Amino acid sequence: MSFKRIIPCLDVDDGKVVKGVKFEGIKEVGDLVELAKKYCADGADELAFLDIGASVKSRVTLIEVIKKVAAEVTVPFCVGGGIRSVEDARAVIEAGANKVSVCSSALLRPELLRELADAFGSQSVMLAIDAKRVADADGSPRWNAFSHGGRTDTGRNAVEWAIQAVELGVGEIMVNSIDADGTEAGYDLELTRQIAESVKVPVIASGGAGNLEQIAEVLQKTGADAALVASLLHFDKTTVQEIKKFSDNRGICVKR
Repeated sequence: MSFKRIIPCLDVDDGKVVKGVKFEGIKEVGDLVELAKKYCADGADELAFLDIGASVKSRVTLIEVIKKVAAEVTVPFCVGGGIRSVEDARAVIEAGANKVSVCSSALLRPELLRELADAFGSQSVMLAIDAKRVADADGSPRWNAFSHGGRTDTGRNAVEWAIQAVELGVGEIMVNSIDADGTEAGYDLELTRQIAESVKVPVIASGGAGNLEQIAEVLQKTGADAALVASLLHFDKTTVQEIKKFSDNRGICVKR
């Protein structure tokens, strides 16, 4: 039986958890290790950490924090942000991470995905796609993949990029809607559905969770294997257990 996963997402800058809206207005939320322990104890299936600073200073800090997290939590966790090479990935995996997530570096050099999959196995490589809806000539839905924290439009079709990434060896895809990020207005269901239907690897829906109904909706209607949740948890509007209980009552197969 395949369980749908609930994954708390923690954006990290210089070792501290932060959160913004549509990648802007970043403010500090709390301590990474303490929040990781809290969500793990509450039943999170996995954890996702994204180093949004990804500077040399924040990278050194993050490696040390990853070691502390690995010593405290019992669920798998993924680390992304600033991973540009096999050596970068090896550093976070040796520190205790189970997976690495790449975004901008893979858009700049897609072959990196194959190198990571060859080095660590597809199960340890996640592609994060920061996607934003753009105008298409015929009016049909289209999303482009953005790089550099959502600031640069690569012009690359997000769905086609997901397909290519899987061909290169990626074992999982996280679909993050820039339009919905931090708004609590709901996930981009159509974007998530199109990518989930186009690839044969697990897809994680990200960006926009504002209530329990929206989380259940994205898991039921899009083919997503997991839902990433941030603001709702960070600001104590719900808990992982409440999300799972609500989802279970809606007939969604979650691990309780």
